[in-house]
This record gives sequence, C-alpha cells and structure tokens, in this order.
Amino acid sequence: MPSLPRSVLVLLLTAFILPSAGTQSRAEPTRVLSVGGSITEIVYLLGEEERLVAVDSTSLYPPAARDLPNVGYLRRLAVEPILALAPDLIIADGDAGPEPVIEQLEAAGVALVRTDSTMDIPGVGRKIRAVASALGRAEDGARLADEITDRAEFLSAEARKRVDPPRVLFLLSVGKGAPLAAGRETAAAGIIEAAGGVNAISGYEGYKPLSPEAAVLADPEIVLVPERTLEQMGGVEAILERPEIAPTRAARNGRLVSVDGLLVFGFGPRIAEAVELLSTAFHPGAAAANAQ
Repeated sequence: MPSLPRSVLVLLLTAFILPSAGTQSRAEPTRVLSVGGSITEIVYLLGEEERLVAVDSTSLYPPAARDLPNVGYLRRLAVEPILALAPDLIIADGDAGPEPVIEQLEAAGVALVRTDSTMDIPGVGRKIRAVASALGRAEDGARLADEITDRAEFLSAEARKRVDPPRVLFLLSVGKGAPLAAGRETAAAGIIEAAGGVNAISGYEGYKPLSPEAAVLADPEIVLVPERTLEQMGGVEAILERPEIAPTRAARNGRLVSVDGLLVFGFGPRIAEAVELLSTAFHPGAAAANAQ
C-alpha cells in the first residue's frame, strides 16, 4: 500500500484530534451552584433546574428551590461546604462574597461566573443573558431578556407618567437598633423610581441608620418595607408609631406598604411584576380608574 503524503496525514490527524467548528470544545456544566435568589429564578426560567446541586439562602423562589442543599447567605459564603458539593460551575450574584472566599474558589479551579450588581431594568436583561450564556443557552437568554425588560420598561414608563409621584422611604431592619434607610445607588431606590415614586432619601448613598431628623427631613408619604422587616419591627402600627416615623405624612395617613423582598428588590426575571405591584401601591387612585 503506497504511503500517504505528510500533508495528508497532518490533515487526517487534525480532523480526529480537533473538534469540528460546530462542536463544543468542553462539556456543558452539569453540577451548577446558584448563589443569589434572582440567579436561581433565571436558572428555573430557562428550565435548567436539574443541573442545580445547591443554592444559597436567598433562593426562595420558585418554592422548589428551597428543597435543594443550601450553602448559606450569599454575602457570608464559606469555601469548604461549596467545594464539598463538587460543583463544576458557580453562578453568583455580584453581591456574593466575601471576596477572599470568591478568590479561593477561583484558585481551586471551579468555574465561576459573577453577574453585575443590578439596580435597574436594563441590568436585569444583562443578568439573564449572563446566566443563560454560562449554561449554554445564550440564544434563549437573549430572547427572554428582551421580552422581560421590554414589558418592565413599558410598565415603568406608564407609572412615571403619573403626576405627583409619592415620596417613598424604604426601611430595612437589621437588629434592635434604628432601621436602615435606603439612599441613592440602592436596589430600593432603583425600584421605587422605576415604579413611579421618588426615593425620600437623597443625601447619601447606600443604607444608613435612620435618625428622627433624617426622617422628618425626608418627609415620606409612604413607608416601604420587606415583609420580613414588617414582622421584625412588630407590624404596621409599631412601625408608624416609631419616633422616627410618627411625625411624617406616611404615619399621619397610615400609608405603609410591605412586599416580598426577593420579588421587589431582587431585580430578577419577575421585574415587570415588581414594577406593576409597586406602581399600583404608589398610585391606588390611578389603578382604580384603570379598572373601571
């Protein structure tokens, strides 16, 4: 049998060794750990929940996610429990940490994708695309991102057309001291504005303990709290009777709104539902008129 030219042998060997252009060069991840409630929601939305081996403690929706192994709170992760699960991919919210743990996980060779911290509707689209791409579902993710953000942007635009946007004070209970109030550059400020309200605190960024002076200066018409804070602080009357809140218009008119924290402040795939829920709470008169 005549020998083949060297150039032909090289081509044949290349064809066997290298994957074709349409073939994936490495296997898709099958053991995925999701860190962040909105990340987990996106995984379920994509129908990829069978890949999940664990989630974090903020992954409360859909309810089936609560049955998965739990690695703790997303901001207080530990290396050992995560590595014990042998994940081949970790998809984490941008707020996940602490940073040394993230660095140790990457050093251990685990593939890790972190999404950006999200405080607006376009950011939800970027988050959906990032998660979908990590799971090998980039095309589906782009379609879903567009559908979800288009609807949320439409609802937000309608909410922001309404006159006299209410001043809204967001409170978060973290213990027995003064509750924290949301300033600029927070998820609370982002969703308040998207739903047609005005964040009552504009003098600082992030979250700070609320003083009586700051509350009076903010003069909120509505107090907004997560359901967990409502419970921790003793209910509607207990909050409105606090010395920081009692002098405000919100207390005088009995306007306190409590919401599902993950739904409203998580900036996940239910963002349109969050905008609609809050805009209805902020503008009940407009909602009633639309229903007639």
